[in-house]
Amino acid sequence: MRVEVWSDLVCPWCYIGKRRLERALAELPDVQPIDIVHRSFQLNPAAPKGTTSSRREYLMAKYGWSPAQAAKIDADMEQRAASDGLEYHLTAGGLTGNTFDAHRLVHLARSRGRQDETVERFFQAYFTDQRSLFDKESLEMLAVDAGLDADEARRVLEGDDYAQAVNADLREAHALGVSGVPFFVFNRRVALSGAQPIEVFADAISQSAT
Repeated sequence: MRVEVWSDLVCPWCYIGKRRLERALAELPDVQPIDIVHRSFQLNPAAPKGTTSSRREYLMAKYGWSPAQAAKIDADMEQRAASDGLEYHLTAGGLTGNTFDAHRLVHLARSRGRQDETVERFFQAYFTDQRSLFDKESLEMLAVDAGLDADEARRVLEGDDYAQAVNADLREAHALGVSGVPFFVFNRRVALSGAQPIEVFADAISQSAT
């Protein structure tokens, strides 16, 4: 079975969705093996590469939140993440930026059999460790943490390798009508939008496996 997951690496619901999918798969061992393919999506593709801005100010401007609303939403998200065993640090505000280069490294990782480890490390780095996913130096160190070769990661970041792969994912998401992430496609038969409850994932997996 193949499960394709469109997500952005700075999307808090995407990390929660990843963990819930994993828990659903753990409860259904009979459908193994599973090939999970992480696809690229960008929530803020217009962000200039190599620069950062306030994550909270960006969200306030995008959704029209007041500072108090934004602070409460971040605090609530930290609690939701904790209920899924994840540690988020959002109340300090944090930074955001363009994730295109990070997605290129995820495609490199797919070719090296380290995609899930890389996606996990990037999510953890951003939401738990408050590390940057927006500059080459930080991305290279995180890629090495995930088991990728430093020289190869650096070469990808300094060039345009896997840019076409990222753009292909973005085009396919558009063709599928994906407007938000996470978005899951099971065996090209069943699609789910959002970080659904574990039992919903389990049902989608079972439907797709028959």
